[in-house]
Amino acid sequence: MDKVTYNGMTFVPYIKESTIQGRITEIAAQITNDYSGLRPLFLCVLTGAFPFAADLFRSVGIDAEISFIRLKSYEGTSTTGKVKEVMGLTENLEGRDVIVIEDIVDTGTTIKELVEDLKAKGTASVKVASLLFKPESLLHDVKPDYTGFSIPSKFIIGFGLDLDGLARNLRDIYVLEEK
Repeated sequence: MDKVTYNGMTFVPYIKESTIQGRITEIAAQITNDYSGLRPLFLCVLTGAFPFAADLFRSVGIDAEISFIRLKSYEGTSTTGKVKEVMGLTENLEGRDVIVIEDIVDTGTTIKELVEDLKAKGTASVKVASLLFKPESLLHDVKPDYTGFSIPSKFIIGFGLDLDGLARNLRDIYVLEEK
């Protein structure tokens, strides 16, 4: 793991892929246990959660379905505070158990609005699995049901997280280097 540079910013290694994969295996086991006998719908929030969702979905030991939704609340390195639905749901969620897969919960604005919207669609239950969680950044009373890693409020990239669309394909997670 070496430093990487995007848009003139240098990022240093933060969480190795092997550590990420180990945590995904643990979360998958927990979900397998919690949803035994059920067939939940995994709802991947594109684009950032895609690598996490793919690995998590393949690791659970239960029958499940997956679908995708695209929301946008970031521009560059900061949140806009507004959630835009770019690509919506097509499934009927009435009576379904839904597991929202997020890359990161920081302010909590996106996940709060999404969970409220899903519950209004008549779901049996809605839980959230997030690879990363920034408790210091929360503006709402939300917490993922399944968390990969709680991290400080720093800007990170890799494993799905981007800087203006770049760096999503990095296998490790990197943090902005402090000067």
